[in-house]
Amino acid sequence: MDSLGSSYRAVVIGATGGLGQAFVEHLRNDPNCGDVAALSRNSEPPIDVISEASVASAAAWLRERSAEWDLMIDATGVLTIEGHRPEKRLSEIDPAVMARGFAVNAIGPALLLKHLTPLLPRTRRCIFASLSARVGSIEDNRLGGWVSYRASKAALNQILRTAAVELRISHRQLVVASLQPGTVATRLSAPYRSRAPEVLTPEYAACRLLEVLDGLEREQSGEFFDYEGQRLPF
Repeated sequence: MDSLGSSYRAVVIGATGGLGQAFVEHLRNDPNCGDVAALSRNSEPPIDVISEASVASAAAWLRERSAEWDLMIDATGVLTIEGHRPEKRLSEIDPAVMARGFAVNAIGPALLLKHLTPLLPRTRRCIFASLSARVGSIEDNRLGGWVSYRASKAALNQILRTAAVELRISHRQLVVASLQPGTVATRLSAPYRSRAPEVLTPEYAACRLLEVLDGLEREQSGEFFDYEGQRLPF
């Protein structure tokens, strides 16, 4: 990435997932990147996005490592929950499963924003990005189904947009972005990608998404983009 200058510092949350690992690899190979913190439930320190204490502890660890971090990528998310696949119809809604999806896909990123954004620099360009999904677009929903997953990703998009509005005062060069990575060959998509028109490798998707982030302007903060850089409707 060129837009963050030399020796920028990056954090990837969800670093053991397919896309998370690919982000970490690309960033570690970027000569402009001075440090990469790869965090997950299995890292040291561990981070569990549904536990505020865990997120706060990870934030404190990051602050000890460096006072500022220029790039934060949230690569967490859940689709199949304890064997429960996305609902095909309203009659299949399970409130406990739905709540779990919201906890990981929406509340977790909100906690990351709460505890990690104070580590973003206030006087230079910085980026906070989270992985969303095209099915989280309300306007684009023409097929129905997948109620819980769609709703949790729509909530995530709203959380990111709201954060962008609030933080544009304190962090004038911050870009907050919601990202649609496409259908990627990861464990998350494995049961569903047979119908996808195109399946991307994690390495390719991560590379394209980093290129998209690199090219976003401050005025585009709070918007929703796919891996080709196209703005998606909320």
